[in-house]
Amino acid sequence: MQKYDLIVIGSGPAGQRAAIQGAKCGRNVVVIERREIVGGACVNTGTIPSKTIREAVLHLSGYQYQGIYGINYHVKEKIAIADLGFRVNQVIKTEVDVTQAQLARNGVEVIYARASFLDPTHIRVQNARGQSDLEAPLILIATGTKPASSPAVPINGRNIINSDQILDMPEIPKTFIVVGGGVIGVEYTCMFAILGARVILVEKRPRLLEFADQEMVEALSYNLRDHRVTMRLNEEVASVEESPDGGVVANLKSNKRVAGDALLYAVGRQGNVHDLNLPAAGLDADERGRIAVDENYRTKVPNIYAAGDVIGFPSLASVSMEQGRIAAARAFGLAIESNRANYPYGIYTIPEISFIGKTEEQLTKEDVPYEVGLAYYRETARGQIRGDTTGRLKLIFHRETRELLGIHIIGEGASELLHIGQAVMILKGTVNYFVDTVFNYPTLAECYKMAAFNGINKLTRV
Repeated sequence: MQKYDLIVIGSGPAGQRAAIQGAKCGRNVVVIERREIVGGACVNTGTIPSKTIREAVLHLSGYQYQGIYGINYHVKEKIAIADLGFRVNQVIKTEVDVTQAQLARNGVEVIYARASFLDPTHIRVQNARGQSDLEAPLILIATGTKPASSPAVPINGRNIINSDQILDMPEIPKTFIVVGGGVIGVEYTCMFAILGARVILVEKRPRLLEFADQEMVEALSYNLRDHRVTMRLNEEVASVEESPDGGVVANLKSNKRVAGDALLYAVGRQGNVHDLNLPAAGLDADERGRIAVDENYRTKVPNIYAAGDVIGFPSLASVSMEQGRIAAARAFGLAIESNRANYPYGIYTIPEISFIGKTEEQLTKEDVPYEVGLAYYRETARGQIRGDTTGRLKLIFHRETRELLGIHIIGEGASELLHIGQAVMILKGTVNYFVDTVFNYPTLAECYKMAAFNGINKLTRV
């Protein structure tokens, strides 16, 4: 029986960073990956493919320059699924190579096999070459998630698909039904709307992306409607069936029927815990396959940790990386601190939404006195040069101390632009910092200065 100091199950963002952190502590670490390739869902089916598809859509459609050259401007007239897949495969290969190199450079062994618990310290691995048992005093579960399924939606991988099967569609549908108004559903809604599909988005809640700032979501919703997206909010799918002409019909619980050429079912994700035999380790998962952990990412079994999407919200690759690193460090007794309130969010819709801190809605409920400063991309020279007139940046700050409480951005490059405000906010800076700082010209970063002046001018008037 092979013995290790740490066994990591899963090679996605959380597993990779946990393994490397363990190796940097001088420990003998092994990663067990059920695929024949490292990277997990993030690299192979989720984050990297979807963001690469988005980039390909923006480039091939000429979307970012249509405000300058007209709505008929395209880099390629007839965009096919193969055009999107070509770029995706290139990026995946590079990311896999990078991940393998990082693990190898840190002396982390990788076993490609399915893992299951025998007890809290023993793991059985099985693959086409047979099976063997491993032992470690510490085990970290980082198995990630897979698209959730429903008996009402018969996924066939052709015209009724989940988010892992986007590139399996034979062609870009003329009418595309998207079920689910969460991050994945809204991101793909944006992409296919830009490609010219008539998208029908079905969401059972009264608004999209409920955890994001309402003003930013309203701006996104306006942009979606401008691209012919029909939003069916407060609606839930009762059943889905194929029509005789090869299309798809979604029957809603309100007795409406929605027809399209294809349907994407994107209602949440399920934890990959099916094969782990959790009861043998004294563990269990909830109905969505999520494993409960404490603030140190330790499960109810003291020597077993879990990190990444398998523990639930926020299910962001960036956060999963940090969770894996912290879990491994704390498992080996290192005092590493990380403030979860300072984690940024990036939603790769078109345009992007990115934010950190609290929303106006949250601060209102908490009776916090705040003021808002707004700036618009269209009022900056860089915004005009780029042809992005939809973007805006919002600073929320305390009325008395002027300390930053939240930063919310919508517009291309939002996820990069946010990091300026993130640094100021984490260092307890005030809105005055942006007033007194000179930014390169012309840049979108000038929005910070403009928003700061806008907010402070409101205080002056009051």
